[in-house]
Amino acid sequence: MAEGAAQVRQRNRGFKLGGFFQGVIEDFIKGDFFVKLSLIIMGAGYFRRRQFIKGLIVTLFQAVIILFALTFAAHYLSKFPELGTVQFASVFNPSTMKNEVNDYDHSFKILLYGLVSIIVLVSALFIWLKNIRSVRALEIQAREGKHIMNFAEEVMSYRNQRFHITLLSFPCLGIVLFTVIPLFVMILVAFTNYDQQNMPPAALFDWVGIKNFQTILTTGDPASSFGYAFFKVLSWTLLWAFAATATCYIGGILLSLFINGVEPRHQKLWRTLFVVSIAVPQFVTLLVVRNFFADNGIVNTIAANIGLTDFLKNINLIPASLNHIPFLTHPVWTKTMIILINVWIGVPYMMLIATGVLMNIPKDLYESARIDGASPIKQFIYITMPYMLFVTAPYLVTSVVSNINNFNVIFLLTQDVFITSDQMLANVNAKETDLLVTWLFRLTQDYYNYKMASVIGIMVFIVCAVFTLLAFNVVLGRNKEDKFQL
Repeated sequence: MAEGAAQVRQRNRGFKLGGFFQGVIEDFIKGDFFVKLSLIIMGAGYFRRRQFIKGLIVTLFQAVIILFALTFAAHYLSKFPELGTVQFASVFNPSTMKNEVNDYDHSFKILLYGLVSIIVLVSALFIWLKNIRSVRALEIQAREGKHIMNFAEEVMSYRNQRFHITLLSFPCLGIVLFTVIPLFVMILVAFTNYDQQNMPPAALFDWVGIKNFQTILTTGDPASSFGYAFFKVLSWTLLWAFAATATCYIGGILLSLFINGVEPRHQKLWRTLFVVSIAVPQFVTLLVVRNFFADNGIVNTIAANIGLTDFLKNINLIPASLNHIPFLTHPVWTKTMIILINVWIGVPYMMLIATGVLMNIPKDLYESARIDGASPIKQFIYITMPYMLFVTAPYLVTSVVSNINNFNVIFLLTQDVFITSDQMLANVNAKETDLLVTWLFRLTQDYYNYKMASVIGIMVFIVCAVFTLLAFNVVLGRNKEDKFQL
């Protein structure tokens, strides 16, 4: 029995790569002469069904792709395996009495445009094959005597029945241009030797395979400190992410309970005072606080005047040679202060979230607990926290990931203030207080070590992806919604 149009549409629902190619082969074999001809001339099937404008458009698209493949793509893809072979040179030309630049290769352009060419050609191949399925569906419609839309009707369908395609086209294009392509470029750079010594256009860079990953994951290599620095920075990054999340989470809940426990007429006042810290731009707050806790800042001045500095010297919490508390210049003190300062920034936001959740906890649970003689502490442990964790578990996961990539707090508090005393860290431009993301930024901005920055970027993604997958599996696997249903 001949396959109907409804069956073709049903078969086309849901995209699976294997099924897609199988469908293309079946449509090509079962299709008429014009369906088969569409593999060579894309518009043939549309011309046969009197869709002349659409046939002309796809045929022009085919011509443009072929021209693109034979000129632009062929030029850059032919150089893609070596990323260029002709070095930049400026040669004096006696006939013109001028220095002339040779026709050199630019490795980064070859990498970028080669990647773009691959993406364009793969996308064009998909459209080319998808075209076979479209003209096959038109053939079946014609055989069944169904109406085939003309060009005007098809355009109108993209304003009505298929408006979702029109609506999502530009955002999807933007994602490809500004997210997918830069992401793949970063990944490819991690497999090259692109750094300050191999900087286009003056020099070429080349593929080095997984050498950069071996460098950053090897701690015993005396020639490189990257392995030592990576694991040290990674440990601090994870400690910071969990500590920052935990302090802000618990602090926000406690602050919300405190505000909800005061007189109703004062609740709005307290909430307003803490929300002000959210309204003030974060970088302003951090720069002001950095000045407060500087070696010669107001906090150190007060501490010296009240004798706190001398007291800390006597109990060996600060070196005897210092006349100030090294809030932002000593590794342990700086890490502690970073976490505490982040509390001021993060707690008010968590307070707003906790307030909304606490207002939805059934009051009957607390009344039953009070009747059973439960103290406020037990009510908090066995009612408030389980409910909060149940509702805000996804927020906790995303908060840990966002803190792993929390650039502002670390960079603004320590940049040009904290100087590392660890020579192995200094060798690779890292500091004890760096997160992976701030180390990555410094490598690209100040030292042009793009290859290792790209490797670190990939490692950050792997850490975040693994944690997110594991955490959400645990969260979704322990769904206890029925316990909070009355």
